[in-house]
Amino acid sequence: MDFSNHFKRKLKTQQQIGLWVGLADAYATEISANAGYDWLLIDGEHAPSDLRTTLSQLQSIAAYPSQAVVRPPIGSVQLIKQLLDIGAQTLLIPMVETVEQAELMVKAVRYPPEGIRGVGAALARATRWNSIPNYYETAHENICLLIQIESVTGLENLDDILKVDGIDGVFIGAVDLSATMGYQGNPNHPEVQKAVVDAITRIRAAGKAAGILSTQHEATQQYLELGTEFVAVGVDTSVLMNSLRELLAKYKDEVNVPKVSDGY
Repeated sequence: MDFSNHFKRKLKTQQQIGLWVGLADAYATEISANAGYDWLLIDGEHAPSDLRTTLSQLQSIAAYPSQAVVRPPIGSVQLIKQLLDIGAQTLLIPMVETVEQAELMVKAVRYPPEGIRGVGAALARATRWNSIPNYYETAHENICLLIQIESVTGLENLDDILKVDGIDGVFIGAVDLSATMGYQGNPNHPEVQKAVVDAITRIRAAGKAAGILSTQHEATQQYLELGTEFVAVGVDTSVLMNSLRELLAKYKDEVNVPKVSDGY
């Protein structure tokens, strides 16, 4: 069986189109995997995905070419250990603002002596319960660490953060960034977009992969033209809500609700 992290392998060779998954349900996640997106973000920060529901979603995605990316609610060393052990290979860590945070996240995904990841192979789905030869020696090869920069402080420290060895990619969180810049709820403000484009350019120039979530077609096209390596183009909850309302509006004249914003 192939345990390679294909998302990581493709990260610097081709653009990958993804979908934000917030329904926190394995059956719904499998439908998204069947749709053919390159990667699916299992969101544990703002969606109700916990360790158990994340595990079931990882299992449902495993039968498809789509690759799973897991976002924990915070960069917790303990939670990262658990997520890696249940088989997550790619993590997106939110709210990283400093070099020290970035360095700690690198240590959290690596076994000693290079890191501080706890050892428990016999209990871990990641090792197929201790049946993958040389897992400890090779695990880091298939773990992809992405960090999320989404504040003015993070942008101010970006160049130094990009020098941290072990960071595979940097994702720009435009919504939170817009709030810290004083444009709350307006990630498409010209000043925010200027900062986003500048950050993507700096990330790629440093040899790291750049990522973003964008549901506005024109902005998405701009990011793709910049060479942004991993781009999420929708959120499952918003896609579902908008589709449900559009269907209902065909048969009920009084349904006149504006398109749901997913906040991105």
